[in-house]
Amino acid sequence: MSRLIDNENKFYFLNQEEDSEEEPKLKYERLSNGVTEILQKDAASCMTVHDKFLALGTHFGKVFLLDIQGNVTQKFEISSVKINQISLDESGEHVGICSEDGKVQVFGLYTREGFHENFDCPIKVVALHPQFTRSNYKQFVTGGNKLLLYERNWLNRWKTSVLHEGEGSITAIQWRANLIAWANNVGVKIYDIGTKQRITNVLRDNVSLRPDMYPCSLCWKDNSSLIVGWGSSIKICVVKERNPTEMRDLPSRYVEIVSAFETEFFISGLAPLADQLVTLYFVKENSDHMDEEFRARPRLDIIQPLPESCEEISSDALTVRNFQDNECRDYRLEHSEGESLFYIISPKDIVVAKERDQDDHIDWLLEKKKYEEALMAAEISFKNIKRHDVQKIGMAYINHLVEKGDYDSAARKCQKVLGKNMELWENEVYRFKTIGQLKAISQYLPRGDLRLRPAIYEMILHDFLKTDYEGFATLIREWPGELYNNMAIVQAVSDHLKKEPTNRILLTTLAELYTYDQRYDRALEIYLRLRHKDVYQLIHKHNLFSSIEDKIVLLMDFDKEKAVDMLLDNEDKLSTDRVVEELADRPELLHVYLHKLFKRDHHKGQKYHERQIGLYAEYDRPNLLPFLRDSTHCPLEKALEVCQQRNFVEETVFLLSRMGNCRRALQMIMEELEDVDKAIEFAKDQDDAELWEDLISYSIDKPPFITGLLNNIGTHVDPILLIHRIKEGMEIPNLRDSLVKILQDYNLQILLREGCKKILVADSLSLLQKMHRTQMRGVRVDEENICESCHATILPSDMAKPFSVVVFHCRHMFHKECLPSSGTIPGVQFCNICSAKKRGPGSGILEIKK
Repeated sequence: MSRLIDNENKFYFLNQEEDSEEEPKLKYERLSNGVTEILQKDAASCMTVHDKFLALGTHFGKVFLLDIQGNVTQKFEISSVKINQISLDESGEHVGICSEDGKVQVFGLYTREGFHENFDCPIKVVALHPQFTRSNYKQFVTGGNKLLLYERNWLNRWKTSVLHEGEGSITAIQWRANLIAWANNVGVKIYDIGTKQRITNVLRDNVSLRPDMYPCSLCWKDNSSLIVGWGSSIKICVVKERNPTEMRDLPSRYVEIVSAFETEFFISGLAPLADQLVTLYFVKENSDHMDEEFRARPRLDIIQPLPESCEEISSDALTVRNFQDNECRDYRLEHSEGESLFYIISPKDIVVAKERDQDDHIDWLLEKKKYEEALMAAEISFKNIKRHDVQKIGMAYINHLVEKGDYDSAARKCQKVLGKNMELWENEVYRFKTIGQLKAISQYLPRGDLRLRPAIYEMILHDFLKTDYEGFATLIREWPGELYNNMAIVQAVSDHLKKEPTNRILLTTLAELYTYDQRYDRALEIYLRLRHKDVYQLIHKHNLFSSIEDKIVLLMDFDKEKAVDMLLDNEDKLSTDRVVEELADRPELLHVYLHKLFKRDHHKGQKYHERQIGLYAEYDRPNLLPFLRDSTHCPLEKALEVCQQRNFVEETVFLLSRMGNCRRALQMIMEELEDVDKAIEFAKDQDDAELWEDLISYSIDKPPFITGLLNNIGTHVDPILLIHRIKEGMEIPNLRDSLVKILQDYNLQILLREGCKKILVADSLSLLQKMHRTQMRGVRVDEENICESCHATILPSDMAKPFSVVVFHCRHMFHKECLPSSGTIPGVQFCNICSAKKRGPGSGILEIKK
């Protein structure tokens, strides 16, 4: 729970627990100006609230109209005794007033014409019809010993009706739409002015409390929900329509109590707040020294009603003036529905409570030093924020972080807080310099479209150069070169290099500075000296190929693969001849270059192929044979000479076979390699009977070779030729397995032949059947067809006469009499036209003429 300390016209929260992190829900301010003067001489007895103004009644019988700030706009001398109630209609144009001496006045604020009456008993309450100004009947009710309804009749006279009597004094009335709720000594009643029916009677719970000392508090939440607070009991009543089938003699409406619960303290006032309730409590507490009770500060709580209980949302103790002298009946709670304003009225004080807005939320966060949350809240509400400067909040946060020693977080917040304010940025940089924390703010300085003066950046670079070479190098890489005077920084780095000439970090940074300054030659020299990986990127990016003509060896010593790829990708800028010339004294590097050139294009470096034979032989024999196979420009005699000199058998065999000397190549395989499988493979590739004969002759006295031939020769040479030449009694390894394999290969060949034969026969039969079906099909003959011999219509004009037509499968048609006699085969007739095409031109005509 929180308590409030008054200071002039403001209230300030002091949480009972100093470390409480719970934010208040409401804020408070004392209603001052004209109210202060009024309450110094008089005491407040009642007040009613309109959206546009306030109406205050006093114990000395006066009524004051006030603006929202508490300034007096009008004053009415109504009586010499206490004003009990003031009522306004919804328009705020008519007011109803009743006083302890029985006076009742209802009049327009812009005219004093209206109702003026003196009763012989105190009138405690008065209530105008909400639409009093617009209504023709001008209805209002008063409550003393009776509940009286006043309305004008058609003669413009006031008519009085007794709505209720006999249950003691009427102490509270609330009129909403067509429903009038009132409280007397027995309970609360609701009357429907439209149907002229009393709807319900809600009995009072604690009858031991005097109703004049602990009066009932009534408040309509909406047109059908009534909140009743009496003593320490709260009930929420909902007016509902009764089912027509259940009416009989009952009212058309009934009341359902949807929530009923007890509270800890006595209720002095109630008001709705969305689905919650604002409750004003009169509090009595026990003395620590005596067994007596004393009057404590009143409490304003926000509670969440439940069906049989409530949940406390917030609770504030209010230090109103003279609270020690006040009773429960001295407090009232009025509210303005439009703005969620709540007025706590006591005899000598009026306090206004309102929901805390975003500004208040930010104030509370700042008070609790929750700067991050305050800054976020301020940014979210930036368009609507009025009295909070986002930058001011941010600066408070930065100062707080600096005081804590969290310099990195403080520097990071500068980006968000300082924005485009150059003056603030420079002030912060100098402050960080003063405390020796330039490193912390360096990475967050503006470096885009928004920039500080070059001197600021240079100051930070010089600071890094003195203490942190790596940090200096990082800034040079990250900061655009135009942020500072490049020449000044180059000079500073050069001065440091005089002391440490081999420092790689400084040399690399100097090369980057030269690059920013477009002195690429100097940067290139440093990169090559350091063997820096960025040298290739520098060359590509700035087209420095003319500068590396005499540095090709250096580049390749650094990284052969990258260097060669770069040279080959830019042949238009560095020709092959130029590269070969530069690498002439480094044959191992020349080989790498020419090898990659050959892999890209077999023809580009053809004039160097002869040279490459020796380079492959010296530095890369595994790729020599592929080179010999793929090159069409390599001189074979030269290649053979080199391979024979170095005794490269495989390469020599390939060259001999390519030059046509296959027998010599086979001989080398057999004699020098002694590899029967390779010899067999070679013989297979050449497919030469003489080579097979040489292979068999050479192998006939070598059992391992015979085994190899028996295993592989079956599909190329008749194995019998080999078997017949094997000497009797020669022991041959794995002979049985070899013979089995020969037989298996033979069987496999037989099976393949039989399979092929079956497929051939099946295909032939299928095609013959297809041809037969085709030839058996009918051929359409009509009057458009002509005889290929006489060229007359094939069908006679008189179809009744007998006729004969011969139609061939080639679709040529003849009258039977136009056909010549059958050929050499009796009973078989051929198409003369198709037969003539096979024999030659003109033969068909001669045949027909015959």
